[in-house]
Amino acid sequence: MTVAPESPEVDVPEGHVKLTIDGQEVVAPKGELLIRTAERLGTVIPRFCDHPLLDPAGACRQCLVEVEMNGRPMPKPQASCTMTVADGMVVKTQMTSEVADKAQQGVMELLLINHPLDCPICDKGGECPLQNQAMAHGRAESRFVDRKRTFPKPLPISSQVLLDRERCVLCQRCTRFSAQIAGDPFIDLLERGAHQQIGTSETADVLDAASHTSGSDSASAGKSASAGGEPFQSYFSGNTIQICPVGALTSAQYRFRSRPFDLVSKPSVCEHCSSGCAERADYRRGKVMRKLAGDDPEVNEEWICDKGRFAFRYETAEQRIRRPLVRDADSGELVEASWTEALRAAAAGLAAARDGKGVGVLPGGRLTVEDAYAYSKFARVALRTNDIDHRARAHSAEELDFLASRVAGGPGVDTGRDGGVTFTDLENAPLVLCVAFEPEEEAPAVFLRLRKGARTKNVQVVHIGQWTSPAVSKTFGELLACKPGGEASAVDGIAEHAPDVDEGLRADGAVVLVGERAAEVPGLLTAVHRLAERTGARLAWIPRRAGERGAVEAGALPNLLPGGRSVTDQAARAEVEAHWGMAAGTLPAEPGRDVTGMLNAIVTRDLDGLVVGGVDLDDLPDPALARKALDAASFVVSLEMLPSTVTPYADVVLPIAPVDEKNGTFLNWEGRRRPFTVTLEGTGALSDCRVLDTLGVEMDADLFTQTPAAALGDLDRLPAHTARAAAPDCPVAEPQAPADGAALLATWRQLIDDGSLQIDEPALAGTARRVVARMSQATADGLGDHVTVSTDRGSVTLPIEIADVPDGVVWLPGNSPGSKVRAALGAGHGALVDIAGGVR
Repeated sequence: MTVAPESPEVDVPEGHVKLTIDGQEVVAPKGELLIRTAERLGTVIPRFCDHPLLDPAGACRQCLVEVEMNGRPMPKPQASCTMTVADGMVVKTQMTSEVADKAQQGVMELLLINHPLDCPICDKGGECPLQNQAMAHGRAESRFVDRKRTFPKPLPISSQVLLDRERCVLCQRCTRFSAQIAGDPFIDLLERGAHQQIGTSETADVLDAASHTSGSDSASAGKSASAGGEPFQSYFSGNTIQICPVGALTSAQYRFRSRPFDLVSKPSVCEHCSSGCAERADYRRGKVMRKLAGDDPEVNEEWICDKGRFAFRYETAEQRIRRPLVRDADSGELVEASWTEALRAAAAGLAAARDGKGVGVLPGGRLTVEDAYAYSKFARVALRTNDIDHRARAHSAEELDFLASRVAGGPGVDTGRDGGVTFTDLENAPLVLCVAFEPEEEAPAVFLRLRKGARTKNVQVVHIGQWTSPAVSKTFGELLACKPGGEASAVDGIAEHAPDVDEGLRADGAVVLVGERAAEVPGLLTAVHRLAERTGARLAWIPRRAGERGAVEAGALPNLLPGGRSVTDQAARAEVEAHWGMAAGTLPAEPGRDVTGMLNAIVTRDLDGLVVGGVDLDDLPDPALARKALDAASFVVSLEMLPSTVTPYADVVLPIAPVDEKNGTFLNWEGRRRPFTVTLEGTGALSDCRVLDTLGVEMDADLFTQTPAAALGDLDRLPAHTARAAAPDCPVAEPQAPADGAALLATWRQLIDDGSLQIDEPALAGTARRVVARMSQATADGLGDHVTVSTDRGSVTLPIEIADVPDGVVWLPGNSPGSKVRAALGAGHGALVDIAGGVR
């Protein structure tokens, strides 16, 4: 008799268990879900409700498997998406079990009973998990012969999300995402039994007005819907569309625009904030039809904000500039010209201005690394100046010192220098302190990671700000309230007034996040630096725009050369001169002017020309000064994609390519390179680096930035630089005490506002948060329902919303309809303003 050899004993590490799946022994970590263990073996169990980033629900029952424990089979098939592995467990999936296969077929038949046969017109058709699994695990024929359930359709969940209720299989992915990931529990399950559906309180009127054809009680439906409490409003609502497995939730922007099998997909990177989220761009016939979240566990996981998902129509805007424009000497109007004519005119005008009083460069903060490097090199080589500053926003000399000492050439994921903060660090930190930084509005992916850490790993999130914003509430955070302009004192006072926070910052892994708004508060960046040095907490700077970190590394600042080299460092200048093939001593040795300095210099006739790259004058600290300066400039060249506030003052306008029409690399706030390739080929649009390279040739200067690859290669060939600048040292300035009828202004921009890249997006605009003025009850007493906030420049009138704002403070959104703070008031965060009762 032949004896079969025994199976080799499988070692079981500590914290793991051994089980059998479809006859194969497997070792799995304790707590792992059966469905995940099977996936690792290559067995895909069908499912709808399961998602690796959502808590288990067991709602759809499609993933049923046979389970045996301790030699005894369980009486019924079990949901593999909710059951965790156990030692000695024996599992049979649909691959080896007729019971599991029959159960899955039965669930599929049940799901299809009321599901409409509208696949040819459904937006999900062609990429639908229900279609795929019905083919793989469903029955060939239906036994259902009665009338299917129907609903009025589509039902608007919001201006951006539309609901076809008859398609819903009640998987609860959308409700769990909203409640768990985004923290916006406005979409929920309504009613019970055969009439259960998803919706919000806003659906109550619809349910009252039209009962189901299957005979549900409309009064009961309305009562259930009202329990939802609030309409669905979320910056992340588009994710519910993407993870919906059946096409029940669709996009108002994309609905019926194209079929999935008509689309060509390319990986891309979001251009809207400094997180650098992975995206997928789907295009058809030379036009981007939609963008989806890419899968990048180290950055955005599988989520993106609605701005990143929907705000791309600017690329096809009717007013987009596609040919160069040159101002006609006779008529004074901008007229279309050939590239040759426009580049020659620009080169001649800039050369004359350079040889006169000089030319300043304002590249803006939306640039790729390659384009920022081209601007930096163009300023030094072609214009022979350090007058370059990408900070098209509030800025300060203190911030320049901070960027030079703590950011430029510093630690980062792709710098080769350890110590940089990452998304994963935020999720696992014992404490995260947010200073002058509103994560949900300025870096949504950071907000999601902070919320995840707080919800699942008890990360303590502390915010220094003016009121309990949604980000504070949804990160289960603690607010250290202070008046605008008092943030520096609040940071210095943490040890005395918040000893628990001070102790938390000393713990291993603690993080301090500081936003770009810190530049508006004298002494704040210095105080943050002191705090990090004293406690040992790691410090990360998170600007709002996508190109800011890359522009710092590329040297698009008046005090820095590429790689974090100080312009005052002779050895550093010599390195750059040798690399660029310049004669020794060619680079200017003194720091240049910042944005405000350049504008003032033009007004005083100490500077003649400007090169501007995608800057909105209303974002600058003093828009009136900016307009006065551009009007006084002898020559202005603007590189832009859409007509802007700079266009009326430009002598030459050179059109440049949007993200989807060029290659490039963003450097996100972590210091992680986020490369992307061209999505739409053959459009003829040129990247900034190519335009500047050709313009440099016309000015007898070789930049060698003809392509993004050439520009990045030139930057990477620079020798590594390790010297760091001195830390910022700026005294703390206390906020002014407002008199009667006055208040301190707190302000920052909301994610969805009047930004130039959000044009032609009415559905997205409909999801913006209310534009209100927030103040305390004591400050609002006697003002009525509206307040007029004014300076000697102008005024803003908005409805009042009472919030936990310090007395004597009024908060306004920075660039929203009816609240253009910079343009209307000429003031910023911490300024003293007048307040009075207003009527709209």
